[in-house]
Amino acid sequence: MKFIYKPIYWSYRHSSGLWYWAHRRFTPAGLCVLLGWLVASAIGIDLENTVTYQSFALLLSFLVFSFLCSFFFRGRFSATRTLPRFGTAGQPLYYQVELKNLTNKNQAGLTLLDDLADPRPAFEDWLAFKLAEGRHIRPFRVAQRHERNPFRLAKTKAAPVPPLPAQGEGSVAMELLPLRRGILRLSGVTVACPDPLGLYRSFYRVQTPQTVLILPKRYPLPAVALPGQLRYQEGGVALAANVGHSEEFVSLRDYRHGDPLRHIHWRSWAKTGKPIVKEFEDEFFVRHALVLDTFTDEPCSEVLEEAVSVAASFACTVLTQESLLDLMFIGNKSYCFTIGRGLGTADQMLEILASVQNCADKPFAELEHLVFGQLSQVCGCICVLQKWDDTRRKFIQKLKTLGVPVLVLIVVPPGGGISAAGGELVEGEGSIYVLETGKVGEGLAKLK
Repeated sequence: MKFIYKPIYWSYRHSSGLWYWAHRRFTPAGLCVLLGWLVASAIGIDLENTVTYQSFALLLSFLVFSFLCSFFFRGRFSATRTLPRFGTAGQPLYYQVELKNLTNKNQAGLTLLDDLADPRPAFEDWLAFKLAEGRHIRPFRVAQRHERNPFRLAKTKAAPVPPLPAQGEGSVAMELLPLRRGILRLSGVTVACPDPLGLYRSFYRVQTPQTVLILPKRYPLPAVALPGQLRYQEGGVALAANVGHSEEFVSLRDYRHGDPLRHIHWRSWAKTGKPIVKEFEDEFFVRHALVLDTFTDEPCSEVLEEAVSVAASFACTVLTQESLLDLMFIGNKSYCFTIGRGLGTADQMLEILASVQNCADKPFAELEHLVFGQLSQVCGCICVLQKWDDTRRKFIQKLKTLGVPVLVLIVVPPGGGISAAGGELVEGEGSIYVLETGKVGEGLAKLK
C-alpha cells in the first residue's frame, strides 16, 4: 500500500510546493503573464499556421527581464511581530509587525508577507488521512474548499509597507485567517520588492519564529434550560473559590471534640477564655458535566472539529448561569477539568479544547468509567457525541436510569441527518438533537 501511494504523495508535495512558490514570487499581473506564456508555448508549436510564437517570445522576454532584476535588490531589514495571545478558527487575526530599514537608502513600494511553518504532513499522516477520506463519500462544497486540505491551518494576506526612510522604522498592519484550531506556528516574515514591470518579487527573509494558540470556533446559543437541579456540594461556595473543605461562614459556637483547628476563632477565644470555632453552612449549587466524545479513527475529522466547537460554545455559556462545569474526555489518558465560580475560566477551558485530539486506540467504556466516577457530584450531563450506536445508546440510558438529566447532541456528517447518526433514535431517550456539519449553528439555534 505504501509503495502505491508514495509517488502520489511526492507529487502532492512537489506540486503544492511549486504552487506556493509561484503564488508568492509572482504578482497577480506576473501570474497572468506566466499563464499566457504557458498557453502560448502550447499552441505556438505550429510556426507555419500561427503567429502565437511571437507572443511566446514577448512574454518570455518580460519574465526573463523581471527575473534578472530581482538580483539587484539590496534591502536589509529587521522585524518584530506583536501577536495576540489567542485567535479563533474562522475569524481574522489582526496584529502588528514593526519593520526597520537597516540600509542607508529609502525603501518604498514594498510588500510584507508572513511565513507559516510548512503545513505539508509527513507521509504516514497524509496516508492515514487519504485512507480515512476514501471510506467516506463527501459532497463537494465550493464554499469550504479549505476543508479538502485539513493540514493547512491558516491563510495569510500580503500587506503594503509604508515608505521607510534610511535607518527608519514603520509599522505594518497584518491579517491572517485561521482555518483550524490548534497551535499556529509562524517561522518569519518576508519583505517583497517587485521588479520595474511589477511581475516578479525579490525577497528578503527575516526569521521571527512565534506561535499563537487558535481556539475552537464557537456558536451562539439560545437561552437553554440545562438539565439538572441544585445539589449539595461538599465544601459549598468556598469549594469554587478556594480548593479545600470550608463552607460559607454563618456564626460562632463553642468548640466540640473533632472540630478542625483551622476553624478556631482565636480572637473570640481570647475574649471568652474558652475555645470558640466558626460555624459554616453547607451550600447547594448546580454542577454540570460536559462529556465530549473523541472516539474516532479518522484523523482530521470534520465531525470531531464540530463536536469540539459545540463543546466550546457550551463552555462559554454555562458559566453565565452561576454553575460549575466539568469537561470530561479521553485522550492519551482520562481528563476532567472543572471551571466556574473561581475554579477556572472559559478561556482556560477553550485552551484545553484547542488541543483535543481524536482517540483511536481506546474503547468508549473508558469515557463511561470517567463519567460514572464523577456522577455523584453533577446535576446533569451535556453529552456531545460523534455517532449514535448501541454503546452510546446504552450509556445515555444508564444515565437516565440513575436519574441524571441529559442533553444529547449528536454531530453527524453533512446530508445524513438522523440516519447518519448510526442508529435509530427513539422517543423517551432524553433531549436528543442531531447536528449536521456545516449546519451546526442552525441546529443549536433550535435548542430549548
